[in-house]
Amino acid sequence: MQWEVVIGLEIHTQLATQSKIFSGSATTFGSEPNTQASLVDLGMPGVLPVLNQEAVRMACMFGLAIDAEIGKRNVFARKNYFYPDLPKGYQISQMDLPIVGKGHLDIALEDGTIKRIGVTRAHLEEDAGKSLHEDFSGSTGIDLNRAGTPLLEIVSEPDMRSAKEAVAYVKAIHALVRYLGICDGNMAEGSLRCDCNVSIRPKGQVEFGTRCEIKNVNSFRFIERAINTEIQRQIDLIEDGGKVVQETRLYDPNKDETRSMRSKEEANDYRYFPDPDLLPVVIEDSFLASIRAGLPELPPQKVERFQGQYGLSAYDANVLASSREQADYFEEVVKIGGDAKLAANWVMVELGSLLNKLGVEIDQAPVSAAQLGGMLLRIRDNTISGKIAKTVFEAMAAGEGDADSIIESKGLKQVTDTGAIDKMLDEMLAANAEQVEQYRAADEAKRGKMFGFFVGQAMKASKGKANPGQVNQLLKAKLEG
Repeated sequence: MQWEVVIGLEIHTQLATQSKIFSGSATTFGSEPNTQASLVDLGMPGVLPVLNQEAVRMACMFGLAIDAEIGKRNVFARKNYFYPDLPKGYQISQMDLPIVGKGHLDIALEDGTIKRIGVTRAHLEEDAGKSLHEDFSGSTGIDLNRAGTPLLEIVSEPDMRSAKEAVAYVKAIHALVRYLGICDGNMAEGSLRCDCNVSIRPKGQVEFGTRCEIKNVNSFRFIERAINTEIQRQIDLIEDGGKVVQETRLYDPNKDETRSMRSKEEANDYRYFPDPDLLPVVIEDSFLASIRAGLPELPPQKVERFQGQYGLSAYDANVLASSREQADYFEEVVKIGGDAKLAANWVMVELGSLLNKLGVEIDQAPVSAAQLGGMLLRIRDNTISGKIAKTVFEAMAAGEGDADSIIESKGLKQVTDTGAIDKMLDEMLAANAEQVEQYRAADEAKRGKMFGFFVGQAMKASKGKANPGQVNQLLKAKLEG
């Protein structure tokens, strides 16, 4: 039987506010356990939550960026469940009247096509604390530093049909919240976490199959692996005569398997009701207008501009605009170096390879945009060749200075003096007289292959410093002569 996969995602985005959503406690990551938990976060009797306006502003920014309906009157509710790291016995969240309603986000697929993914809603809520099971001799430690941290939960429509589409959607959300400056996107620190709802159905069937939710997946790679693993589990289960049970599961990357965590709750299991301690939030048009006026250029707009302004392909534009930091870096390189396509190649290939090797982000790159732009100038004015530029780039990455000082100190300046190149070629051809005779006696097809040998010998004789274009032109003339 042919199966179709149906995927919907819930992305929990930690908002980059200085304090928590209902208290004045700090939200700094990595603090000593329970040092950032106030009486409000601890759920002590008699204390009242006070809404953080900055969290509301950030949620509205996201809503406007995905062209969504903004809930002009949105309400906080109590989501009741009992767990050790939830001191109050309920989580303050939003149910019937969320702050962000239906919207959409376009994603670029591997074949270059664009697919629109619907966003059902995005609502504000507080995070729970964290249960720690290591180093407590069979007991569990509770750290309430995260309790009350503001989250924006972004719920998609079940519009994705493969794990790769799901990853593309998460990457698009990740890029968007970072462009907006509302989340640092650090998945390793839990700033952006994903719950994956996965089901399968026979191809052509309209009704959805029974879904399972994979909780708290925190990397792009694990999202893809977790979804593919769960898809295969469900197919094997059904084809062996079993039935998929709606439940919450966890993904174990070490064993590459999902395992049952608990039966999946429905909304009525949480006994939602409006929080009596919090008034409805009323958002005025003037508030939204001020937010809209301050929105930055967003990824789709930047991709379109990069194609029009710089003549880049859709693929290159999408890669360069995938993060705000990378897009800014690229544009600074172009401003100095002057050649957008050359800059795009160096940023995506050489710099990208270096960053991967070092395991750092572009804002920690050992080669600054000014340094790279300066080096591209030297390629363009023929001071160095593209091959020598790689040596210069490596030296810049090692902290040896800018391109001009490295070229000077290492004597890497390209030889462009026609007389010097001419003399060098004569000496090289004389040393390879037998190969020259073979070249002149060969037919056109063989000559093409043999020509590369002479180019290699010429560049070797010049220690890579001769201008390749001049070498090719003069060499061809001498060989044909």
